[in-house]
Amino acid sequence: MEPVMIALTALGIFVFIILFFYIIPLNLWITAIFSGVKISIANLIFMRIRKVPPSLVVNALINSTKAGLKVTSNDVETHYLAGGNVNSVIRAMISADKANIALDWKAATAINLAGRDVLEAVQMSVNPKVIDTPPVTAVAKDGIQLICRARVTVRTNINKLVGGAGEETVLARVGEGVVSSIGSALSHKEVLEHPDSISKVVLAKGLDAGTAFEILSIDIADIDVGKNIGAYLQMDQANADKNIAQAKAEERRAMAVALEQEMKAKAQEARAMVIEAEAQIPQAMAEAFRSGNMGIMDYYKMKNVQADTEMRESIAKPTPKKDS
Repeated sequence: MEPVMIALTALGIFVFIILFFYIIPLNLWITAIFSGVKISIANLIFMRIRKVPPSLVVNALINSTKAGLKVTSNDVETHYLAGGNVNSVIRAMISADKANIALDWKAATAINLAGRDVLEAVQMSVNPKVIDTPPVTAVAKDGIQLICRARVTVRTNINKLVGGAGEETVLARVGEGVVSSIGSALSHKEVLEHPDSISKVVLAKGLDAGTAFEILSIDIADIDVGKNIGAYLQMDQANADKNIAQAKAEERRAMAVALEQEMKAKAQEARAMVIEAEAQIPQAMAEAFRSGNMGIMDYYKMKNVQADTEMRESIAKPTPKKDS
């Protein structure tokens, strides 16, 4: 039994030592002390209880202390528990301090918790970024289309990074400025001769207001001549006018056809009335003979008049020429 008891005792002591050094990180405490960071062992134990990695806090404090920054363990723990990236914030503050950029712990953590990369923002403040705009299409006053591409050099505005608009807004505003500048030009040749005029006009509008960036320069990288939009519009207008004229002519033709049909109908109606009246003449003549209002001599005189009229009409008609 004694060997078993000795083995169990040794195992218990070994487990106790492991738990002791896990709960009480003496190595981190010693590292912090020799690095000039004042932190107690009790504080490290409480970090374990609060589920905060002591190594993360100690390393962050060591880096900030060596860089001359004033950051407390409570600040680091609070930012970690809030879901922030402690290492990114510490590195960003160190980079900003070396570049003489004003960035305190509160502003850095706010930027980080807002979802922006604070380290990238500081690097962009030191090394400006060049953004290529997509092709911007605009039409000058002479109707010629121009396709312009610009390069926008921006740097981060740390003070407006929280709540400021992003790159998409800057690109949209630059595109709007390019369209306005080209559209106000009298001729596309003026734009091609002086492309820098676009940059001057766009920069003068203060397009970076309300954004997280400061526009340093706008350079026109390329301008291509597109379609003659004015000519296309005139052609479309001419086609529209032609279609309207054709529609009106068709309307007038339809009205003329309708009027002709109406006149033909009236003529047929008049002929029917004449035929009906002519059909009643024999009856009227018979009635006149019976009533004594018309005699035989009167009838022959009427026939002579009709024959004389037909002869005159035949004489008045031109004789058709025979083909030789």
